[in-house]
Amino acid sequence: QVQLAESGGGLVQPGGSLRLSCAASGTFFAINDMGWNRQAPGKEREFVAVISSGGSTTYADSVKGRFTISRDNTKNTVYLQMNSLEPEDTAVYSCDVHYSDGDVRYEVWGQGTQVTVSS
Repeated sequence: QVQLAESGGGLVQPGGSLRLSCAASGTFFAINDMGWNRQAPGKEREFVAVISSGGSTTYADSVKGRFTISRDNTKNTVYLQMNSLEPEDTAVYSCDVHYSDGDVRYEVWGQGTQVTVSS
């Protein structure tokens, strides 16, 4: 019942910045946790950041101090501001949204957006 639209990926040089967006649309009672994960070529999927409906945030150690997750509840959108990007940040970034419809809880994943950090 919920679809996710991700955007903001691209190619950036080391030290640069990108801002990812993930907008949820469809039928739901409430959106709960919203987060970001990433998967680099040949590696397992890695947790990046999550933000609760109340605004509480958690980050992976590898991105603390460089990435900031936020959300706009009026737009049902989660953002990931990525600063001081490093080649090691190169990966497909996917958003992960938990939502409720009635008393039933669901989870949906975005299709992913490519982030490439290279000189």
